[in-house]
Amino acid sequence: MKIPTPTPTLTPLLSAYRRRLLTGALALGAAGSGPGLARSQPARPARVVASFSILADMVREVAPAGFEVQSLVGPDADAHVFKPSPADGRRLAQADLVIVNGLGFEGWIDRLVRASGYRGTVVVATEGMKPRRGAAASGAHAHGHGHAHDVDPHAWQDLAQARHYVTRIADALATRWPDSAAETGARRADYLARIDALDQRLRGRLAAVPREQRRVIVSHDAFGYLGAAYGIDFFAPQGWNTHSEPSAATVGRLIRQIRQQQVRAIFVENISDARLVERIAREGGARLGGTLYSDALSRPGGAADTYLRMFEHNVTTLALALGG
Repeated sequence: MKIPTPTPTLTPLLSAYRRRLLTGALALGAAGSGPGLARSQPARPARVVASFSILADMVREVAPAGFEVQSLVGPDADAHVFKPSPADGRRLAQADLVIVNGLGFEGWIDRLVRASGYRGTVVVATEGMKPRRGAAASGAHAHGHGHAHDVDPHAWQDLAQARHYVTRIADALATRWPDSAAETGARRADYLARIDALDQRLRGRLAAVPREQRRVIVSHDAFGYLGAAYGIDFFAPQGWNTHSEPSAATVGRLIRQIRQQQVRAIFVENISDARLVERIAREGGARLGGTLYSDALSRPGGAADTYLRMFEHNVTTLALALGG
């Protein structure tokens, strides 16, 4: 059967209808794949990568709500001997801002930044700080601490220096994200007020401990800033880093020093093997005073899972062990 062709009067109407369908389909496709959809998708949060857990916690306290803050060296991990993985390189490559301690603490960071391809700003939190240096920093209280031109990188162990960290971090965040500068400034002020309040509280806690009793042993010389700020003498078999084991002669000198100066307590660090410290305690006649957190926070839910909780735990543990 022959199908009749459309009458001349219907042909223009059918053609117009087909054109409208085609135009609508093209418009729908453009809306589904073009800039309109991109605008409807939520933007990813700003990403800040800090070199180790203590610094990352400071950044979280100051960064505006919704920022994503990651740490390369995690809780209970030793940044001195950290070996970056390909995943760490990818984390850096995806960062909007990178913040490090400096003062030689992260000996691996420059190589990692180059390998990752990160091209943004690397903020050094200790820049502009006057660090503890050479033999004057460690004095007679540590052995095997390196050359006289070394600097002590553990500046976060002094709450006064923590104010410097916080200010540097806040300035860097406000520069990178000026639209959030007001919120960053408010969070900075609140955090600094809590740091000052903690400092006053802890000084009162240590006031009950006579100065001549404030002598302790730790695994490595990470508490020099704390000792200078609070009047505590720290002795350590290892220097400012943990790359190498102390010699037998160094350990022997330290044991004799414990006996001669009547060191009251010895502490294990969360990042170090406890066996050496326990041996020194047995042979020197000092008692174990607990665990101190030097270069890393505890895991979430632990006694030192934030910087302020870490600092309060350390000083409180020291005061209790020394008789305060």
